[in-house]
Amino acid sequence: MSPYAHITGWGTAIPERVLTNAELAKMVDTSDEWIVSRTGIRERRIASEEQTSASLAAEAALAALQVAGLKPADVDLIIVSTSSPEHTFPATACLVQDRIGANNAGAFDLSAACSGFIFGLHLASQSIRTGDIRNAIVIGTETLSRLVDWKDRNTCILFGDGAGAFVLQAAEEPAGILTGVMRSDGSGADLLSLPAGGSRHPISQKVLDAGLHYIQMNGREVFRFAARVMNQATEEVIQKAGLKLDDIQWIIPHQANLRIIEAAARGLKYPMERCVINLDRYGNTSTASIPLATVEAIQDGRLKAGDQVVFVGFGAGLTWGAVLVKWSGPFATRRQKIHPAYVRFLARLRSVLLRVLRRLDTAIWGRVSHIDE
Repeated sequence: MSPYAHITGWGTAIPERVLTNAELAKMVDTSDEWIVSRTGIRERRIASEEQTSASLAAEAALAALQVAGLKPADVDLIIVSTSSPEHTFPATACLVQDRIGANNAGAFDLSAACSGFIFGLHLASQSIRTGDIRNAIVIGTETLSRLVDWKDRNTCILFGDGAGAFVLQAAEEPAGILTGVMRSDGSGADLLSLPAGGSRHPISQKVLDAGLHYIQMNGREVFRFAARVMNQATEEVIQKAGLKLDDIQWIIPHQANLRIIEAAARGLKYPMERCVINLDRYGNTSTASIPLATVEAIQDGRLKAGDQVVFVGFGAGLTWGAVLVKWSGPFATRRQKIHPAYVRFLARLRSVLLRVLRRLDTAIWGRVSHIDE
């Protein structure tokens, strides 16, 4: 029998800096009332200069491992979903692997914008279902505040920074991630994009002058698309699992815009009080929004073992998707106690030693090559 992928650990990393609507009103032509009425957002978090997508991701990952009682060396796979990676390459996931000392893990980034965390969960769960791996970490991490034009009130009011992570572990009990759907439509690629920085528009003075290194969005079109596909994906994943909407205790949607969530709930005829929402305090954190909302629901006692929950989202690409989860929680009999500060120290030490060994290896082989000549 194929194992199931249970979510056994969770963690977040939330920057301390709070940027309120009142502060934004001093920067662009807007007001608290205008922002709240159109988005539901009241404030968002902004990463400090020292914080990066990788550092936030590593912090969230260690917190998730601590809940799961799993050591970094036990992790087989790290998937980092992000719209604001540290570099085009190397992958942010590889930087996280090094920071937490997960020396046995493969690591890669997944680019599906705000749908990325859902796609990552689905892919990691399928790897577990095949028996290829036992333990995975899926992370959504963003520093989108560095990619928005702070003079554009249509985008700068929306986005915030943060990270969230889930640990997935194999078990025979039929629970955890039961099924998922992933969809895309590239004909809408221009509706939400960051045009510059890739091979089509390499960074140049012309690109910078045109503002192509900032997020570009057609808000009206994205709104219509989002409300429609959130309904479709939710209904599809529930049907795929052989369940009905009444069997679902919670829907945890991508936290993009309150009006989109309300429109989707109306279309589904699903009560808003059973939708987990925290975008009023964090804004749109893209790939991090679903894990941030989920951890909050766990901490305040709403999400409990045995609950059936749908994670659903949409994003640039265009992409959309959903996963259906029967919530279980940590494996009580398998937990190991880990200390994040100690793990970070060992990971740093390991990284330094590997770099030193690599330089020694280069020096030795360089000398041998010189002698051979």
